[in-house]
Amino acid sequence: MRPVCPFVKAARPSEPIKKDKDSSAAASATASPKCPLGYDSQTFKLGPLSCMICHALLFDSANCVPCSHSFCKACVSRFKDCPLCGADIEKTEPNSELQGLVDRFIEGHARIKRAHNAEEETEDKRVIYEDVSLERGAFLVQQAMRAFRAQNIESATSRLCLCAQDIRGQLETMGNTSELCSQLGAVLGMLGDCCRATGDASSAVTYFEESVEFLSKLPGNDQEITHTLSISLNKIGDLKYYDGDLQAARSYYFKSLDVRRDAVKHDPNVPSQILDLAVSFAKVADVDRSLGNEDVAINEFQEGIKLLESLTLKSEDTGLEQRVSGFQCWNFLRIKLWRNKLDTISD
Repeated sequence: MRPVCPFVKAARPSEPIKKDKDSSAAASATASPKCPLGYDSQTFKLGPLSCMICHALLFDSANCVPCSHSFCKACVSRFKDCPLCGADIEKTEPNSELQGLVDRFIEGHARIKRAHNAEEETEDKRVIYEDVSLERGAFLVQQAMRAFRAQNIESATSRLCLCAQDIRGQLETMGNTSELCSQLGAVLGMLGDCCRATGDASSAVTYFEESVEFLSKLPGNDQEITHTLSISLNKIGDLKYYDGDLQAARSYYFKSLDVRRDAVKHDPNVPSQILDLAVSFAKVADVDRSLGNEDVAINEFQEGIKLLESLTLKSEDTGLEQRVSGFQCWNFLRIKLWRNKLDTISD
């Protein structure tokens, strides 16, 4: 069973289908319905339920006065003039009717389900309707990511909470399957990002820890899962570090380092994993230096440098090359090592 957009109305082929004498399958025609609002897995457009600022579905819809254009309240609050028509915004008014329509659309978009490739008999042929709508979870995450990129954190949090609620419901009925644990771990991590963006460090740590809990239940041979798990551990470490709890920060950084070290041992020829491991060594070394463990920190920086020296990027690894240069990992590690040696000599 797969979900289907309730707004989809597939048009029947206007021309008769030529039958293949050698195949009985030619008696069937395939129609590819599209959600008229653009919310399917193949296309994307800004429809009447989208905010023209964040490009996600409207959240806490508000009308500009006097032009009456509608946006997310959080999005349009940053503007003095209407982003669509340029009119001065005297004030905004909630549009509960439009928001109700958006909420019903979200509720129905992936709730109504039917068998994949449902069939309907016509006079002279059988038409197969393909399912083109996104799974509910993917649909909600897609909208949340658009809202988050546009800094509409409240909208992103709302969509992600709804997604997490759905997955938890599935876990209760289906048990802790790898797929569901992976999905929930990723969604909880994104909720942690939302809390961190609003300065709610305590809630962010709670979400990241729960993300780690679910991701830790999964096999360690999946690169994406390993990366997500190590990122959640590092983010907890970052929050502890900024809060001044260096011992706790080092504990989480070291857990992330262990995860990445095991990943490299399992598959030593993945450049992204080698780069991740080098960054983890730098994070642990940075905390060790702050804790006064100079010799340990120098050794860890040296391990990171060795990893970067062994890194060989191919022509198709342009993204990684940009990441290395963007974060300046090589210089970062060398400078840290140099400073630690100077501090040791001066002592």
